[in-house]
Amino acid sequence: MGNRVVPAALIALLVILHAQLWFGRGSVSNVSRMTEQLTAQNQQNQQALIANNRLAAEVRDLKEGLEMVEEKARLELGMVKSNEIYVQVVK
Repeated sequence: MGNRVVPAALIALLVILHAQLWFGRGSVSNVSRMTEQLTAQNQQNQQALIANNRLAAEVRDLKEGLEMVEEKARLELGMVKSNEIYVQVVK
Protein backbone atom coordinates (compact mmCIF):
# COMPACT_ATOMS: atom_id res chain seq x y z
CA MET A 1 0.00 0.00 0.00
CA GLY A 2 2.84 2.41 0.82
CA ASN A 3 4.40 1.69 -2.53
CA ARG A 4 1.28 2.85 -4.39
CA VAL A 5 0.67 6.13 -2.51
CA VAL A 6 3.73 7.99 -3.78
CA PRO A 7 3.20 7.20 -7.49
CA ALA A 8 -0.53 7.96 -7.16
CA ALA A 9 0.24 11.32 -5.51
CA LEU A 10 2.79 12.13 -8.21
CA ILE A 11 0.32 11.20 -10.95
CA ALA A 12 -2.39 13.31 -9.31
CA LEU A 13 0.04 16.22 -9.06
CA LEU A 14 0.99 15.76 -12.71
CA VAL A 15 -2.71 15.76 -13.72
CA ILE A 16 -3.32 18.96 -11.72
CA LEU A 17 -0.29 20.69 -13.26
CA HIS A 18 -1.29 19.58 -16.74
CA ALA A 19 -4.85 20.85 -16.19
CA GLN A 20 -3.44 24.22 -15.10
CA LEU A 21 -1.33 24.34 -18.25
CA TRP A 22 -4.35 23.86 -20.52
CA PHE A 23 -7.23 25.43 -18.56
CA GLY A 24 -5.76 27.64 -15.81
CA ARG A 25 -4.83 31.30 -15.61
CA GLY A 26 -1.53 30.84 -17.43
CA SER A 27 -2.92 28.40 -19.97
CA VAL A 28 -1.79 28.29 -23.56
CA SER A 29 -5.10 29.65 -24.89
CA ASN A 30 -5.19 32.42 -22.28
CA VAL A 31 -1.65 33.54 -23.11
CA SER A 32 -2.49 33.47 -26.82
CA ARG A 33 -5.61 35.60 -26.27
CA MET A 34 -3.70 38.08 -24.12
CA THR A 35 -0.97 38.34 -26.77
CA GLU A 36 -3.62 39.24 -29.37
CA GLN A 37 -5.11 41.82 -26.99
CA LEU A 38 -1.66 43.29 -26.42
CA THR A 39 -1.08 43.60 -30.17
CA ALA A 40 -4.45 45.33 -30.64
CA GLN A 41 -3.74 47.69 -27.74
CA ASN A 42 -0.32 48.56 -29.18
CA GLN A 43 -1.97 49.44 -32.50
CA GLN A 44 -4.51 51.66 -30.71
CA ASN A 45 -1.68 53.32 -28.81
CA GLN A 46 0.18 54.04 -32.05
CA GLN A 47 -2.94 55.61 -33.58
CA ALA A 48 -3.48 57.70 -30.45
CA LEU A 49 0.16 58.80 -30.51
CA ILE A 50 -0.17 59.94 -34.12
CA ALA A 51 -3.36 61.86 -33.30
CA ASN A 52 -1.73 63.43 -30.24
CA ASN A 53 1.29 64.52 -32.27
CA ARG A 54 -0.98 66.06 -34.90
CA LEU A 55 -2.95 67.94 -32.23
CA ALA A 56 0.25 69.09 -30.52
CA ALA A 57 1.53 70.47 -33.83
CA GLU A 58 -1.77 72.27 -34.38
CA VAL A 59 -1.65 73.78 -30.87
CA ARG A 60 1.94 74.88 -31.46
CA ASP A 61 0.92 76.50 -34.75
CA LEU A 62 -2.00 78.26 -33.07
CA LYS A 63 0.27 79.60 -30.34
CA GLU A 64 2.95 80.78 -32.77
CA GLY A 65 0.97 82.69 -35.34
CA LEU A 66 -2.31 84.28 -36.21
CA GLU A 67 -2.20 83.03 -39.81
CA MET A 68 -3.42 79.62 -38.69
CA VAL A 69 -6.19 81.23 -36.65
CA GLU A 70 -7.27 83.31 -39.65
CA GLU A 71 -7.19 80.26 -41.94
CA LYS A 72 -9.28 78.20 -39.50
CA ALA A 73 -11.77 81.06 -39.07
CA ARG A 74 -12.15 81.39 -42.82
CA LEU A 75 -12.51 77.68 -43.54
CA GLU A 76 -14.58 76.54 -40.57
CA LEU A 77 -16.58 79.64 -39.68
CA GLY A 78 -16.82 81.39 -43.06
CA MET A 79 -15.39 84.61 -41.68
CA VAL A 80 -14.26 87.43 -44.01
CA LYS A 81 -12.24 90.60 -43.44
CA SER A 82 -13.99 93.96 -43.37
CA ASN A 83 -12.66 95.01 -46.82
CA GLU A 84 -13.53 91.65 -48.52
CA ILE A 85 -16.67 90.53 -50.34
CA TYR A 86 -17.93 87.02 -49.66
CA VAL A 87 -18.94 85.09 -52.78
CA GLN A 88 -20.33 81.57 -52.56
CA VAL A 89 -20.24 79.34 -55.63
CA VAL A 90 -22.73 76.48 -55.67
CA LYS A 91 -22.03 73.55 -57.97
